[in-house]
Amino acid sequence: MKKEKRKMVFGKKNYQLMLLGLIFITLGFFLMSGGGSEDPNIFNDEIYNFRRIRVAPILVVFGFIIEVYAIMINPK
Repeated sequence: MKKEKRKMVFGKKNYQLMLLGLIFITLGFFLMSGGGSEDPNIFNDEIYNFRRIRVAPILVVFGFIIEVYAIMINPK
């Protein structure tokens, strides 16, 4: 019997970049979480801080850009 070597769809570099993108996306969503109030009658301004409004969405978008790049790069 002849054994065929299975060829991966992506190369090692592609998978590493995909993992990096996933880490950025996860970190962005983690930074977005929280900021709510325990009491629904009290408003907490902490939900509009710089980290949740600026930093976290930029990390998520950057993570998605890395993911697209990891898929499109030519595996060698």
